[in-house]
Parts: sequence; C-alpha cells; structure tokens
Amino acid sequence: MRLIELMDGNADSGPAGLTPAVADLDILGLTADSRAVGPGYLFAALPGERADGRDFVGQAIERGAIAVLGPPGIGEAGAGDSGPGPGIATLEDENPRRRLALMAARFHSHQPKTIAGITGTNGKTSVATFARQIWTRLGYKAASLGTLGISAPGYEKPAVLTTPDPVALHADLAGLAKHGVEHLALEASSHGLEQYRLDGVEMKAAAFTNMSRDHLDYHGTMQAYLKSKLRLFSELMAPGGTAVLNADSEAFDAFREASQRGGHSIIDYGSNAREIRLDRLRPHAHGIEITFTAFGKKYQTALDLIGGFQAMNALAAFGLVTACGDDAGDVAPALEALKGAPGRMEPVGVSHAGAAIYVDYAHTPDALQTVLEAVRPHADGKLCVVFGCGGDRDPGKRPMMGEVVHRLADRAIVTDDNPRSEDAGAIRRAVLIGCPEAQEIGDRAQAIAAAIEELTTGDLLIIAGKGHEPGQIVSERTLPFDDREVAREVLRQTGGRIDG
Repeated sequence: MRLIELMDGNADSGPAGLTPAVADLDILGLTADSRAVGPGYLFAALPGERADGRDFVGQAIERGAIAVLGPPGIGEAGAGDSGPGPGIATLEDENPRRRLALMAARFHSHQPKTIAGITGTNGKTSVATFARQIWTRLGYKAASLGTLGISAPGYEKPAVLTTPDPVALHADLAGLAKHGVEHLALEASSHGLEQYRLDGVEMKAAAFTNMSRDHLDYHGTMQAYLKSKLRLFSELMAPGGTAVLNADSEAFDAFREASQRGGHSIIDYGSNAREIRLDRLRPHAHGIEITFTAFGKKYQTALDLIGGFQAMNALAAFGLVTACGDDAGDVAPALEALKGAPGRMEPVGVSHAGAAIYVDYAHTPDALQTVLEAVRPHADGKLCVVFGCGGDRDPGKRPMMGEVVHRLADRAIVTDDNPRSEDAGAIRRAVLIGCPEAQEIGDRAQAIAAAIEELTTGDLLIIAGKGHEPGQIVSERTLPFDDREVAREVLRQTGGRIDG
C-alpha cells in the first residue's frame, strides 16, 4: 500500500507534508518491533516503559525499513541511535501510537461488520464470551477477542495481551473478516485504551462493566485509570454508537457523561437501571434464576452460572447484542444456554466429601469480594479460599485482598500467585497482614491439595487469582501450572468427581 494511502490519501493530513516520491512509497508491512521489520516496512519508533523504539531505528533500517514513524525530532540527526539518515522517509507525529493504529486499520482494511467493545475492571472476558454465544445462537458467525485470545468457529488463537498491539489487532480483525466472522465482542483493557491500540476499530456499541482498584502500578491513580477507560466512549467509538452502562456502579455518571460527549445513545443495566432492570435474583445449588425488565417487557430465565455477578455480566451481553440490532425478545431465550468463560467461576469437580470446587480469575480486592459474596448462598457449609497476589504489580492491594478474604471466608490458605521478580515470601507476608488467621503454604500445588483434602460435606472452595492461566511466572521463567488441572489431579487421587 502506498504511504499516502496509509495516511488517509492526503499528505497534508498526515504527520508532515510529503514529497510525491515519498508519498508513493510502497509500504509492505508495519511494525513497532525492530526485530519484525522486513524489506519495505514502516517502523514505528515508539517511546515505551522499558525500551525506547528510537534506539532501534538503525536496526530497523538494516532489516529493510524504508520509512520511520516517531515523535517530533525523529528525523533529526542524533535522534535515537543516529537518526534515520538520508533516503529514509521520516514521519513525525505528536501522537505516533495513535497514528500507527490508524495506519494499521487502513493497511489491513477489513473488519467484522459488527464490533462491540467491553471495558471495566472485572467481567470483560465473561461479557465478551456471553455476547459471542448469544450471537452464535442467533445464527451469526461470531467471535470474541481478549484475555483468552480469539475464539470463533474454526478459528482459535491464544492470547499474548488482553488487547493486542494495533498492528496485530488489525491483522486479526482482517483475518476474522476473511474467515466470514460477522460479529465480534472485543475486550478493551485500560492499557490498550491509553496506548491507543484500539484506535481505528469501528465499533457499533461498547459496554462498561464496573470500576475498582487495579493496575495502579501502571496508571498511578484511580483518576488516570478511569480516564483511560472513558476514552472508549468519549473518543474511540464513532458518534452514533450505543453505550451499555452498569447503572449500579459508582462510576456510572462519569461513563454516562463521556458517552453523551461522544454522541452516543445509552442503555443502562442493573438493579438501578431504567432500560434493562434486574428485578429479582434467586441463587440455587447449580445456578441462578433472574427476573428482569428490558425496554418495558418482563423476562424470567434460569442461568447455568454460579454467582450473582454473572447475572450482571449476562445482562451486559444482552444489552450489547440488542444495541447492535437484535430484538430483545429474540435475545432473551439465548441467556439460558450461556456457559461460563474458562477460568471464570469454572467448576472443576466435587471432593470425595461432596464439596464443590471452583476456579476463578479474581485477583483484585473488589473481584474477590464480588465472588465471595456471590457464592456464599451456594455454600451450605464453610466457604474456603486459596489465593495469593502477583509480584511486580500494585503492592497496595495485597493486604486489602487479605482483609476481604478474612472478612468473607470461613477458611483461607495464602499461597503464591505469579511472584515474578519479587520475593514470594514477602508477598505472602503482605497478604497475611489483612488475613492473619490464614494458613500459609507457599507451594501453590500443595496449597490446593491441602484445601481439597480438608473439605467437608456442604463446603465450597474457590481457588482464586489465576483462572485460565496455564503457567506460573517465577523470576523470568513461566512454569507449567494450571489451577484446574492441579485440582482435578488431587480429585483423581482422593476419589472425588471431576467436572470438565
């Protein structure tokens, strides 16, 4: 594709005016990774947290880059390692990250016709999964993209990031469109939104699930964290879209105002909502029954899901699907067939004593509280929890998570999560400040085994923190470790029943 076409066909609208020769350069690929550059590529030299792309301009040119995009000054001698030098097209932009995303959208050009985004601290994966399942049941070829990777009929791809970098994301969108996918539910992480990875994605609707403390190691403050998520509604979704917002969240007003600034209609959902109101929720042994009023009509349905928060996730997905054009009366029956996303309140089995065991991704104070409060009605006996905290992440939430478990669970074991580069014992000690009566077992497999072996009839065990993850990050190594498989192996050895 010609460089001028990557810049929307107008040299004057680009980062800088282009000469005709430069404008007609044939760009064969885009990347912000100098190691992935090939002949004829445009290299985006982006300043980052750990590395500065400007330091790799020379390497990119050696590999065949013919154009370099970067912040102001990238074209000057002395910029980065030595500047791009003569004969290399240099494009300067005040926001090169966003420019790269828009270029990637034009380079790959095709996207599924109907895309819905989901942002929030918790619930993104479940809402995306539920929306995909509803669309599939309605007869569409649908996909979800996010923490679990890409899931579509005959098209599965594991995830690297919740929101991929813009070049990879737009390549995936084009691949899904080529595969015949019509509808896509897309997770929008705060990192992805702040780093402009989703710019250029054409969304018809976007949902907000909830807002609580997370990623402060990156954003610094809750205000900055909130601001990143508001971008989806105030800047990213084109005017005329529909915002599906959690009316029960304290952040509802902020998202409503951002949506109004963006020129969107609003569908709210939750107990305090006008459009999709949750009227009644009744938990039972293996699921929940809900009654809700949507757009003036009452519906009653049984969900094969554990936890009241899953009712909210289901209503968010219901709202997204209706926002994208399907009739509520057609969507409502599809809720009964919803299956939980992997690692989200996923049943793994029943102990030999008859206690239910679940694995959940909850790794923040609010997520833990939501899960424990939601499953309490399902526990006839003790509510037990195995949990830890990740290293190289917000340390302030560690005693907070401990306090939540101390307050809401009957028995707790504090263990290792993903310690990464930190001392695992120090992380556990910080958690134990909030949960001083918990048992401490550093080895996660031993902690899971100990918890299962001590369960009695009517108990319920939550193994929290890692969910679907297939590995445990210790130092710079990722060791094979899946909470679900570890728990199932213990059940095999102790005579329990295995689910899934």
